[in-house]
Amino acid sequence: MIQELTVSQQVASALRTQFIADALAMPVHWYYNPMDIEKAFPGGIQRFEAAPDVHPSSIMSLHSTSSGGRRSGPSAGEHAPQIVGDVILKGRAKFWGVPNVHYHHGMGPGENTLNAQCTRVLMRSLSGASGQYDPQVFLNAYIGFMTQDPPAHRDTYAESYHRGFFANLTRGLPPEKCAMVTHDTPSVGGLVTVATLVFSERLRGCSISEIQALCRQHVTLTHPDESLLKVCDRYVSLLCGLMDHPDDAAALFAEAGKGKRGVDVAGLVQRNLPDYQVVGRLYSSACYISDSWPVVLYLAYKYRSDPWLALRMNANLGGDNVHRGMVLGTLLGLLNDEVSTRWFDQLVDADAINAEVTALISAATSPRQ
Repeated sequence: MIQELTVSQQVASALRTQFIADALAMPVHWYYNPMDIEKAFPGGIQRFEAAPDVHPSSIMSLHSTSSGGRRSGPSAGEHAPQIVGDVILKGRAKFWGVPNVHYHHGMGPGENTLNAQCTRVLMRSLSGASGQYDPQVFLNAYIGFMTQDPPAHRDTYAESYHRGFFANLTRGLPPEKCAMVTHDTPSVGGLVTVATLVFSERLRGCSISEIQALCRQHVTLTHPDESLLKVCDRYVSLLCGLMDHPDDAAALFAEAGKGKRGVDVAGLVQRNLPDYQVVGRLYSSACYISDSWPVVLYLAYKYRSDPWLALRMNANLGGDNVHRGMVLGTLLGLLNDEVSTRWFDQLVDADAINAEVTALISAATSPRQ
C-alpha cells in the first residue's frame, strides 16, 4: 500500500530502509546455494542475524590483497604493498587467506557492511557542505574513513573497487584518477551511494538531467563503466519519478526495465514463476549489473505492496543480496515507511545514522544564502 508521505518523509524512509536491507542480508551475503541459507537459518532470514562463522560459498581467500580482482599467483603484483591490512582493513588481513571465512566475519545482528558505511561517508560529506556535492570533499572523506587506524567499521571484506582504488593511490595517482577497472566494475555495488546524492540534489531543486550528470561523475570515481553508468541514469530517473509520483510505482518500475536487452517486469511477474527460478536461472544472483538491475526491478514490482517481504526474499535469494538490497530498499522506502518504522531502531548504529539522515535533509532543504 502506497502511503501519503511528504517528500522529506519519503527520503528519510528510503535512506533508513537501505540500511535495514543491508543489515538483513549481511549474514547470507554471497551465498550462492539457497539450500545453504536454509541450513544456516532454517526458514530463511526473517530478522537481523549475526554472520555465521563458516561461509560455504566464500572465495575471499582467492581475492588479491594488493590490488583489485583475484590473486594472480606468486607474481610481482602480489609482492606490492599489501592494501588489505596495511592501507585499509587494518588488522583484518589475517582472515583473508583462510578458506570459508565469512566476508563479514565477526559482524553481529543489525550491523552494516562497508559499502553501507561508505554511503554514510557521502551523507556526512554532503551535510557538512550545506548539501553541495564536491567530489574532492567526498574523496578526502572516503580516503580518511578507509585508512583510519583502527578501522572506523567492523567489516572484514572490501570489494575489488576499494582495493583497486587504494592500490592506485599508493602508486601516486591523484584520487580522482584512482578508479581501477576489473572484471566486476559493472557491479550493483556501484549504485549504493547514488540515492543519497540524488535525494540531496533533488531536494535542492536540481533537474533530473543535472542529477544524472552529477551521479555519473560520482560513480566514475570508483566504477568507470559505461554499462553501469547507463543503468545509473535509469536509477536516477526512477528515484526522481517515485519522489514525484509514488502512486505510479508499478508503471515506473516497468518503464525502468525497458530498452535494449531490457526486462518486461510486468510480464515476468505475470508468468508466476518461483522467485528462485527467476533469480538464479533467468537472471544471475551475482553482482553484475546486467542481471542485478532486472532482479531489483522484478522484486520491486512484485512486492511493492509488501516491502518487508521484498527485503526478506531478496536476502534469501542469496548472491549479492546486500547491494541489491540497498537499491531495492531505497526504492520501496520511497513508497512506504513501514519497514523503517518497525526495524530501523534495531540497527546497531541507528542513532548515528538517524542523525546523519536528518542532517542531510536539513542541509538540502535549507534556504540558499
